[in-house]
Amino acid sequence: MTADPRLSMNQATIKYASLDEALQVTAQGGYRSIGLWREPVQAIGLDAAARRLADSGLRLSTYCRGGFFTMPEGAERRASIDDNRRGIDEAATLAAAGAPGSTAVFVLVAGGIPDGSNDLIGARARVADALGELAPHAAAAGVTLAIEPLHPMYGSDRAVVSTLKQALDLAAPFDPATVGVTVDTFHIWWDPEVLPQIARAGAEGRIATYQVCDWKTPLPADVLLGRHYMGDGVIDFATLTTAVEATGYDRDIEVEIFNQQIWDSPWPEVVARTAESFDSTVVPHLAASVRRRS
Repeated sequence: MTADPRLSMNQATIKYASLDEALQVTAQGGYRSIGLWREPVQAIGLDAAARRLADSGLRLSTYCRGGFFTMPEGAERRASIDDNRRGIDEAATLAAAGAPGSTAVFVLVAGGIPDGSNDLIGARARVADALGELAPHAAAAGVTLAIEPLHPMYGSDRAVVSTLKQALDLAAPFDPATVGVTVDTFHIWWDPEVLPQIARAGAEGRIATYQVCDWKTPLPADVLLGRHYMGDGVIDFATLTTAVEATGYDRDIEVEIFNQQIWDSPWPEVVARTAESFDSTVVPHLAASVRRRS
């Protein structure tokens, strides 16, 4: 079995797989790249995780996730900032262990409005402050912080950064190699400014990762789990992928799906179905010059 060389399996798509299981099933599915999550890595320890990634022969596409630093100054915020620094170091170690072409990209989800507050503006300002603290550490480690805007329905509890423009504005004070953005179709497909903002992100050199999955209604009771295989919903992957490719983006493209039915499915089945949906919805719109990444 083979998958398109630019396809990466974000580990969240096979959430219940351990690190060893995720690496095995992804490699056996013909993939060349994987996006890892912190919890499975921490379950076995960073050094062991790095060795196992190296043994798998897979590239690292991203490391998820950091952020969640919108709370006011205090012990909780200090703990969050310190944890993000550790995440940056973990991303650097894993990228160094991955196959050639691995990228040290640490995805950041800003966090929601703190409990007991309705100060959205203040929460966003504290995201900017956190980036100012973390950027020097990321630069020294050779890691790119990838701010991920989330759909506005997550604004209260997960991410006060809701649009690509907001993410780019937050990244603007920093070197693009240090602070970039995550372009995730599930979160940005609805935005009337998405195409000019993708072009802007490309012109600024800030697309750190491109992630794909589909949007379909009705959403489940837990809207976090409303993601689907590409082609099962309403997202225009042709237009979005063409726009991303037009910027010169040539890195791996991750499929990241949160869906209980998919999580409960056999992992080889998910790996195969993911590759099939990627081939039919995304691959036809990849730039010919980078379509077959080695």
